[in-house]
Amino acid sequence: MASSSSSSSSSTLMKRNQLSQALSRAIAVSNISIIVLSADYASSKSSLVELFDIMDRYSVEQQIVLPIFYHVNPSDVENVDGSFKKSFDEHETRRSVDEVKQWKTAFAEVGKLQGWHIDGSIWDRPETQYIKDIVAYVMQKLMKHQVFLSLGEDTRLNFSNHLVNALEKVGINVFPDNETLKKGEKLPPTYSRAISASNISILVLSKAYASSKSCLSELSDIMDRKHNPTDKHIVLPVFYHVDPSDVRNSGGHFKTSFEEHESEQPADRVQQWKTAFAEVGKLKGWHIEGGKFDRPETQYIKDVVEYVIKKLSNIKSGSASEELVGIDDQKRTILKLIKQKDCRVLGLWGMGGQGKTTLAEAVYKKISLEFESCCFLQNVREEIEKQGKKSLRNELLSKLLNSNVDIDTPSIGSTLTQERLNNKKVLVVLDDISDPNQIDCIKNDSLQLFSTFAFKQLNPEVDFRDLSCKFVKYAQGSPLALRVLGCNLYGRTINDGESEMEKLGEYSHPEIFVVLKSSYDGLEDGISKLVSKCLVNISSSSSTYNEDIISMHDMLEELGKDIIRQKSKTPGKCRRLWSHEHIKRVLEYNQVSITWDGSNSRNEVKHVTYG
Repeated sequence: MASSSSSSSSSTLMKRNQLSQALSRAIAVSNISIIVLSADYASSKSSLVELFDIMDRYSVEQQIVLPIFYHVNPSDVENVDGSFKKSFDEHETRRSVDEVKQWKTAFAEVGKLQGWHIDGSIWDRPETQYIKDIVAYVMQKLMKHQVFLSLGEDTRLNFSNHLVNALEKVGINVFPDNETLKKGEKLPPTYSRAISASNISILVLSKAYASSKSCLSELSDIMDRKHNPTDKHIVLPVFYHVDPSDVRNSGGHFKTSFEEHESEQPADRVQQWKTAFAEVGKLKGWHIEGGKFDRPETQYIKDVVEYVIKKLSNIKSGSASEELVGIDDQKRTILKLIKQKDCRVLGLWGMGGQGKTTLAEAVYKKISLEFESCCFLQNVREEIEKQGKKSLRNELLSKLLNSNVDIDTPSIGSTLTQERLNNKKVLVVLDDISDPNQIDCIKNDSLQLFSTFAFKQLNPEVDFRDLSCKFVKYAQGSPLALRVLGCNLYGRTINDGESEMEKLGEYSHPEIFVVLKSSYDGLEDGISKLVSKCLVNISSSSSTYNEDIISMHDMLEELGKDIIRQKSKTPGKCRRLWSHEHIKRVLEYNQVSITWDGSNSRNEVKHVTYG
C-alpha cells in the first residue's frame, strides 16, 4: 500500500508540474490575459502563481492585462485588504516570506489597473452586457486589418453575404462575419468598438438601409472617425440598386425612412443621421444599378476585394515604414517632387544597401491608387542579363495594358499600342538601374566629403578633380569608404593616387573592409546568423513557387572575395573562383582535377582536387 501511495503521489506531482509548465507557456505566448478577481481568488496558490507570472510579463513585455473585479472592491485588491488579507495571512504560515511577498506585490499591482467592476448589486448592469463589452474590447485589441461591413437587411443573404465570403477567402477579417450574417443575428451596440478597431468600413447602401436605426447609428460612428484628421479610416460606399444622388439628398425611399424616424426619435439625432448619410453620398464608391445592361455582381465584388487588399497593403507598409529611421522625411520629399508640374521621371541614386528600393516601394504603395495602371519591376539589371531587354519590356507593357503584349521590333510597336499608353495615367518603378552611361554627374555632397579628408577643403584641387571623381564613384556614397580613401590620398601625388585607384579595381581597401569583417568574424553556421548580423537579407519571391530570395550588400560581396584571396594567393588553391582570368589560368595549367559521378544519368561533379 505504501508503494502504491508513493507512486500515486509522484504521478499527481508530475501532472501538476506538467500543468504548471503548460500554463506558463500559455501565458508566455498570449497577447492578452484576463484575470477574474473574485472573493476566493487569493486563497488559491495556483491562481497567485499564475497572476505573478502574468504581471512579470506585463512589466517586461507590456502584455495586455484586463482585470475583472467580480463582486469585490478594487481598493481591497490594491491594498490587499478585506477577505484577501485573511488569504495572504494563511499563505504566510505555509509558504516562504519572499514568495508570499512577491504574490502580494503582483496582486496589488493588478488592483491599480483599469478594468471592469461587476459589483453584483440590483442596480448593476446584467453580466451579459459586461461580457459583450469585454469581448468587443478584446476584438479591438487583437484584430488587425479589419473590415467593418454596414448593411441593410435586404442584402444580408445575397450581395453582402457574397462580399463577406469573398473577403474571408483572401484572408481578410470582416465584421460581421459570414456565420453572423447567415444566422441573422443583430449587431449589438458594442460593435461601435469594432468600428473603431477597423481599418476600413464598407457601407452597402440599399433601399432598406435608412429604415434601420442601427445602420444609421453605425454610419454616424463611421463618419465621425472619417472626420478625425489624425484617423486614416477608409470608407467605401456601395450604392446597391439605389441612386447616389438620393443618398446625397435623402430622396426617394430614404425620404420616407427619415420621416418615420423623425416621428419616433429626437430631432437632433435624426439630423445627425441625415447629415452623415448625405456625406456618404458624396464619396466615391461603386454604383450597382442592377439593370440588364449592368456588369455581373461577381465582377463588382472582385473589384471591391482587390481595392480593399490594396488599401490594407498600404496601411501595413505605412506601419512598417515607421520602424525605418528617416524614411518618412525622404518619402515626403519624393512625394513633393512627384506633385510638381511637368515632373515625369525621378531617380534615386546611391550604393547598394542604402534603402533605395525600400523607399521606392513605400512611395509606390502610397500613390499607386492614384494611377490607372502601375508596375514595379525589381532587379532590372539582373533580369536584363537573364532574359534580355525585349522580354522585360514586354512584361512591363503587359502589366500596364492589362493584356498579353509581345513586340519583336526595337521600337514600342504598333500605333494602337502607343495610343493605349497615351490614354493612361501610369506609374512605373524600375529597380536597380546601373548602366554607367546613364550617370551624368556625381553627387556634390559625396565629392565634398571626400575632398574634406583628401585636401582639407570642400572641393578637390583642379589637377585632382578627375581622379577624385573616380574615387567617389568607387565609394558609391559610402561615408566610410569616402573617409578612408580621402585620408589615404592626402599629401600624395597624382601618380600615387592613380596607382591606388588601379589597385582598388582588383583588391579592396583593407581599412574599409576591417569594419565589415567584424561582422564576419562573429559568424557561426546558419542563415539566421547571417540575417541577424545584417549580412544577408531574405525576401519573398513573386514567383508561383513561393521561393525566398537571399540578397547581399555589394561591399559584402567584395569582402567575401577578399577573404578568399587572403587565404591563398594561388588561384588554383582558392575555394572559389570568379575572375575569368584566374579560371582560365587554372584550367590551362591543369591546376585542378575533376572527378565525375557516373552513378546517375545527370553526370554530376563528385569531387574537385586542386593541384
